[in-house]
Amino acid sequence: MKTTLQTTLTLLLALSSFACTTTPQKPTYAIVIHGGAGSFSSANSPEKAAIIKSDLAHALQIGQAILAKGGSSLDAVEQVIRYLEDNPRFNAGKGAVLTAAGTCELDASIMDGKTLACGASGGTKTTQNPISLARRVMTQTRHVLLMGDGADAFAKTQSLTQVPNSYFITPSKKQSWERIHKRKRAKQNSDAEPIATAATYSPTHNIFGTVGCAALDQNGNLAAGTSTGGLMYKMAGRIGDSPIIAAGTYADNKTCAVSCTGVGEEFIRNAIAFRLSALMQYKKLSLQQAADHIFKHNLKPNHGGIIAVSHTGQIVTKFNTRAMARAAANSNGFKEIHIFPNPPAD
Repeated sequence: MKTTLQTTLTLLLALSSFACTTTPQKPTYAIVIHGGAGSFSSANSPEKAAIIKSDLAHALQIGQAILAKGGSSLDAVEQVIRYLEDNPRFNAGKGAVLTAAGTCELDASIMDGKTLACGASGGTKTTQNPISLARRVMTQTRHVLLMGDGADAFAKTQSLTQVPNSYFITPSKKQSWERIHKRKRAKQNSDAEPIATAATYSPTHNIFGTVGCAALDQNGNLAAGTSTGGLMYKMAGRIGDSPIIAAGTYADNKTCAVSCTGVGEEFIRNAIAFRLSALMQYKKLSLQQAADHIFKHNLKPNHGGIIAVSHTGQIVTKFNTRAMARAAANSNGFKEIHIFPNPPAD
């Protein structure tokens, strides 16, 4: 009898140990980053791809360090995006694309999943880090979105660094603008409509380079943010989805945090960021199921991609362009950095 009891207890302990090792533990924090979706022709060489991956790895390290120490998801999102805004290889802050007028106009937004507080700025020209401006709009005003000169003027009152618009323009982006400008002018005649429209933009032949971050902190709070220079050769004054809450950015502790990248007009028309959250809340879909639904029913090929993290720490990255720069990590040791589609599983 005693031997049978000992055998039973041993078996139960073994089964318990097996369950502990095979059941995934809910992460205490999670973070996911994107550096834009598109063709990524500039990353076609192994050397260039390695540089972009190194940039993403550094951004990921910034966010992880904050979250691992118990910092807030909002701080992690802001600091990650500030780094990417200062990195000329992305289309946000320094290195932003140019409008048809040859200037940079920057958009950004940030959202707190705990309170649904949010802030955004659109069409700014002199604020070095638009994501920090967006956060100040959220915390220091009663508004959600400020734009243009008014937004830059507010940034000055918040002691946010101001720079000449030329600061954002890099030689490579200027050269790209000049090639398009020359080609467009050659085709244009006196009766032609303005040539800088999103409808004529081809995502399969360009890099978007918009940056974004979504994070879950150790207190269970979600946050998301997005920053961009928009579409190359866009009409002056054009605003895309990146500063539009529910289109390019959304966060709700009940569901998920999400940042989008791609043809902004399509993300606005379909309220993609909020739609992802709504599918989880009202149809009870998982984060992955909600993302799959959106790409099947709402976004056409080459429209772009999304990154998201759920309230349980699930991470999803999904896109329908040739590539999307992305990186993700969590407290359980998971980490990945990719540009092109993931290699097939063995």
